[in-house]
Amino acid sequence: MKTEIRTVSKKVETAVDKKNKEEAQKALLEASEVISKAASKGVIHKNTASRKISRLARLANSVLRSEAA
Repeated sequence: MKTEIRTVSKKVETAVDKKNKEEAQKALLEASEVISKAASKGVIHKNTASRKISRLARLANSVLRSEAA
């Protein structure tokens, strides 16, 4: 599961680097689901999961804001 978390996190980062708004949103949704599932099963701590999701959301939103401006 930890490997899957890293994989989905990299998908979000890649989409942000490409400045692809739609892909970043889809990847963020997938990542948050995977991370939440890992936390619910006790693989990672719930605060760690929350922190990871928050950081990825902030990153994805940076693409959204930069295109809107």
